[in-house]
Amino acid sequence: MKKYLLPNENSFFKANMHTHTTVSDGKMTPEEIKQTYVNAGYSIVAFTDHEVIANHGHLSDDRFLAITAYEYAVNEICEGIPREFLKTYHLNLFSKVPQKTDYRVFSVDHANLFEKGRQYIPKQMEERRYPSSYSTASVNELIRIANEEGFLVSLNHPTWSLQDHEDYADLHGLWGVELYNTACVNMGYTDTPVPLDTLLRKGEKPFPLATDDAHSIGDCHGGWLMVSAEKLEYTAVMSALEKGNFYASTGPEIKEISFEDGKLTVRTSEAVGISVSTDRRASYFKRSKDGALIGEAVFDLSRYVNNCALRNTPHYVRVTVRDREGRQAWSRAYFLDELN
Repeated sequence: MKKYLLPNENSFFKANMHTHTTVSDGKMTPEEIKQTYVNAGYSIVAFTDHEVIANHGHLSDDRFLAITAYEYAVNEICEGIPREFLKTYHLNLFSKVPQKTDYRVFSVDHANLFEKGRQYIPKQMEERRYPSSYSTASVNELIRIANEEGFLVSLNHPTWSLQDHEDYADLHGLWGVELYNTACVNMGYTDTPVPLDTLLRKGEKPFPLATDDAHSIGDCHGGWLMVSAEKLEYTAVMSALEKGNFYASTGPEIKEISFEDGKLTVRTSEAVGISVSTDRRASYFKRSKDGALIGEAVFDLSRYVNNCALRNTPHYVRVTVRDREGRQAWSRAYFLDELN
């Protein structure tokens, strides 16, 4: 029986999961952000202002959903060295309970707090200082507590953050990893799937994220998620996100990913290439020929699945689609138990 890995029974909603407004260092108000994204066909925006949990639920209506979130920074500190030389973890925390107003994982830096952000900090959190330091152990503890408190946690723009293998390879509990960030691409800091695959091969299950990290209009509409949810409602959308019922894109559309009798079928918008990457050096791909674009590929994964018994390691496949403009779309990783 055909198994649809990318759910096809629901509507797809276009989402930007990384946005800054005048509440922190963005150039547009929350209202202007909503209008900009609605005009571009988006239904969902996560408001991730720096160090401020701002609930913009008043912006939500029958065609738009505002997700409560914030961006948390854990900076490397070295006396006498300017910050631009030092590493940083930037984590987005997306709240599954937007009305909640008291969180353990929160720190108020009054010296660097943006003026318009002050109104969003509850009194009981005005002096909150979560003790974090630039280390894998400290960040893992932060992620653990954030998960307990009802957050989905993403690792943002590792390239801009000057991070390498030692910084992300042993992280646990991440919901997502950015492999595309419009603002960072604009600045010349282009991310790759390497951090994502590093964690997947260790048995972690983060999802690929394409985001804008919008600070101004020039950062908007470059990377997004297409979320398959029952309805445009907070609990339904957050449940779909938590389950990975979405794909990330900078252009191409993924219409179907299904598995039947050892074969993976992928249907897309017009593309020059559809590929399947795995946990090992075994890949499958279909390319356009003689200028004729493709929109479907069927990959026989029987040999891949049979060879999984050779090693007791995590086994997964993920799909990448590329169009003629070089834009890409990425599925999440589907592990072996999901194929059976």
